[in-house]
Amino acid sequence: MRQNQLLLSTLREAPADADVVSHKLMLRAGFIRQLAAGIYSYLPLGRRVLRKVEEIVRQEMDRAGAQELLMPAMQPAELWQESGRYAVYGPELIRLKDRHDREFALGPTHEEVITTLVRNEVSSYRRLPMTLYQIQTKFRDERRPRYGLLRGREFLMKDAYSFDMDLEGLHESYMKMFNAYHRIFERCGINFRAVEADPGAIGGEGGTHEFMALADIGEDTIAACTCCEYAANMEKAEPRAEKFDVANAADVHVPAIEKFHTPDLKSIDQLVESLGVTASELMKTLIFKADEQVVAVVVRGDHEVNEIKVKNYLGAIDIAIADYATVEQSAGVAAGFVGPTGLTIPVLVDRAVAQMVSGIAGAGEVDHHIRHVQPGRDFALEHIGDFRNVNEGDACPRCAEGIFKLYRGIEMGHVFKLGTKYSESLGATFLDSNGRSQHMIMGCYGIGISRILSAVIEQHNDEFGIVWPKALAPYQVHLIPISVKDETQMQIANDLYERLLANGVEVLIDDRDERAGVKFKDADLIGIPYRIVIGKGAAEGMVEFVERSKGEKESLTVEEAYARVSESR
Repeated sequence: MRQNQLLLSTLREAPADADVVSHKLMLRAGFIRQLAAGIYSYLPLGRRVLRKVEEIVRQEMDRAGAQELLMPAMQPAELWQESGRYAVYGPELIRLKDRHDREFALGPTHEEVITTLVRNEVSSYRRLPMTLYQIQTKFRDERRPRYGLLRGREFLMKDAYSFDMDLEGLHESYMKMFNAYHRIFERCGINFRAVEADPGAIGGEGGTHEFMALADIGEDTIAACTCCEYAANMEKAEPRAEKFDVANAADVHVPAIEKFHTPDLKSIDQLVESLGVTASELMKTLIFKADEQVVAVVVRGDHEVNEIKVKNYLGAIDIAIADYATVEQSAGVAAGFVGPTGLTIPVLVDRAVAQMVSGIAGAGEVDHHIRHVQPGRDFALEHIGDFRNVNEGDACPRCAEGIFKLYRGIEMGHVFKLGTKYSESLGATFLDSNGRSQHMIMGCYGIGISRILSAVIEQHNDEFGIVWPKALAPYQVHLIPISVKDETQMQIANDLYERLLANGVEVLIDDRDERAGVKFKDADLIGIPYRIVIGKGAAEGMVEFVERSKGEKESLTVEEAYARVSESR
């Protein structure tokens, strides 16, 4: 491609609202342009990278035995109502009506559509197992679109769905996708971890893993063991359950509860500073509203409540910290002085609290706390579980030696074992070898195609711009003649351009009448792997060769440069 004809405008500065490296660089390098909040156009360079990602995904999906199809983006609302997700999915589901007042949704995912399709097309066990996938635009009405392509309202996604006869078959299909995802992200040059995760609104009854690109700007926190392969996102990660007989805890002699005055000491930090204790000696009681139920959750002062774990324990659809009025009504005191004693609502006690001999807690009275609070004696232990976020340094639940180290991550892919969640609600059945009707066992597997661009750039950049891995770069070689008015330089540049194209090499030639400094800055910003500069050495048949990832300059003959690029393919 000749750069003089390319739809490409680079920017010296990124727009003020671009606040992460990948967003800034994609805008500055002319890969994307914003149309509205969370909605982007892909310019030619961006589209070329997107196609590279799509091709890698297609190759690995096909290698795993999946078949590509394409489903509608606009979905009838009754399908979502049949599955029970129309109300559950919430305001992120973009809903609309046609001229006949029929309700539709723009698909954020396609479980309902694919299940209905397979239900109508497959009826015998002889056609199972089957895995189908598509690459298509999805829509989610994000409350706060941000970080460029990382959290948008319109995005490109690969979603696949497997259909099996039994759980053993599901596991085999799941592992095929799990392994395919590893190959995809490795080929894209991404540093990633596969972590155990919570299924969220997708639902299901089996295992689920997220594939996370490690990056400081990631919105998710990953807990990974320092000794074994165990890793999970913060919603799912669990600490090792220390051996402790809760039933005998009350046998330990602890003095009677003692109330003391704590004026305006509401936070854990305030109590630690004023009382001269550690946060682990405190009991923190928070009030939540889970659907229509109000509950209390008690964790140690150095721990944070994990709302997803609480929601899953209760089997709730929605959960949120209770408002001030609800706290006062249910606990009889303002937030900051609530304690686990004397409550009439269900009290969910984290395991770490249940294992405390005693501690300090809110007294249920303004400006007062109580000490010598003993679990099992002073408040019931009817609901004990893992209700907290793990901390860095917590012991791994899977091995004896490991501890957790925390990372930030960008979710790029998610694989689920759905079981019969959708096949039951939508009636997707097959006749087994005995002629009996059985529900299909499903799995689903998603990859954020457009997200991968951002994840790659977050990991592959320097102070000058993007440093594309070879597999994803929009072009492999950037030819830069210093002066388009120099006949010798242009002769060499054009000859190299034609020879490389004929050899199947993707080439961008900067044939603009611009200063050398402008060309070099743009080349660094765009980040093509190899650069061949044709300048003052052209008369002697010499060029400058630069590998973008290393930044080292070499003086080579034209033939040596041609051979270097050809060999690197």
